[in-house]
Amino acid sequence: MIIYNVTVNIDESIHDEWLKWIKEHIPQVLGTGKFEKATLSRVLVEEDMGGVTYSIQYRSYSREALDTYYKDDAEKLRNEGMKKFADKMLAFRTELQIVDEYTVNFT
Repeated sequence: MIIYNVTVNIDESIHDEWLKWIKEHIPQVLGTGKFEKATLSRVLVEEDMGGVTYSIQYRSYSREALDTYYKDDAEKLRNEGMKKFADKMLAFRTELQIVDEYTVNFT
């Protein structure tokens, strides 16, 4: 499984508007059928540049599903945010491959 991670720094002047928008945007990305779930997290480290930073982690079904997302959907969905928040946000994307997962078992 591949995690498609989008880290976004948001200018505080648009924070509330962006947060409302991203909560509508994430279901649109999931609606492409390329991901099984998404997690929206606030990054707790203060940035030198200011603003508020978030991480959105989308769990893809497979490498092929993520590649199809890039080919069919990514540009359109990315452009929506860029048009709306252009110079008030900075985003970068990374891919993470899950090597192993562990859980605590209290039994």
